[in-house]
Amino acid sequence: MENWLPKLPLSEWIDSLVTWLTINLEAAFDGITSVLEAVVDGLVAGFEFIPSYVFMILLTLIAWKVSNRGMALFTLIGLFLIDNLGYWEPMLETLSLVLTAVIISILLGVPIGIWASQKLAVRQIITPVLDFMQTMPAFVYLIPAIFFFNIGVVPGVVASVIFAMPPTIRLTILGIQQVPADIIEATEAFGSTTRQKLVKVQLPLAMPTIMAGINQSIMLALSMVVISSMVGAPGLGADVYRAVTQIQIGKGFEAGLSIVVIAIVLDRITQNIGKNKKQGGVI
Repeated sequence: MENWLPKLPLSEWIDSLVTWLTINLEAAFDGITSVLEAVVDGLVAGFEFIPSYVFMILLTLIAWKVSNRGMALFTLIGLFLIDNLGYWEPMLETLSLVLTAVIISILLGVPIGIWASQKLAVRQIITPVLDFMQTMPAFVYLIPAIFFFNIGVVPGVVASVIFAMPPTIRLTILGIQQVPADIIEATEAFGSTTRQKLVKVQLPLAMPTIMAGINQSIMLALSMVVISSMVGAPGLGADVYRAVTQIQIGKGFEAGLSIVVIAIVLDRITQNIGKNKKQGGVI
């Protein structure tokens, strides 16, 4: 069936927009590239400065503190396995990339979530934007990222932020909105300002839900590791991608297993931090 309407030149419009942004905002993109590269390189250097056995012990103690002995034992064995297989440095690069993306997601996502929870108009605008960000295939984000930031770690971080930030925003909105109305009314009756009500009541009570959003952002950022390797991002994803292109099943399984270990450790630690905050709030 022939389409009697002319095709919208959407792809041409997008190409023109990307070209215009690349030309007119080149200095801004160069600045972002320099900052993100410095942050990731700084984290990698900091992690590499710590001996591997000390890093293992520290992360194991954190897992024991916020979770239990079983999780601490898994963390110790998992990190030892990664070191034994020879993926310690790629693991640190992956961890640095994920932490950078998650920190940016928190710094941007939590304030946006707070703003949207207080303003209906903002919430109505941000909701379809979040839907777009979460449903657009992750590979699509890499195309403009390459134009804006060239290849390397920066487009991987940018794509990870776009892909991982929506859960933080959504669950920040949800957590604040779920604060019981009678508590809000009580704070208003005592003459609390909007800022006092937000900082002293709504955010503390919403913190477990916000932590759940951060947990999901960490998992989504990790899921972008392999995809980011396609544009030159270092880390375990690069080893997985190399193994896939060279059909090295064993190498791919080793690198993939290392990603799984890091994902489980980060997931359990952040989950239990959220549970501990919830229990503290109940008490």
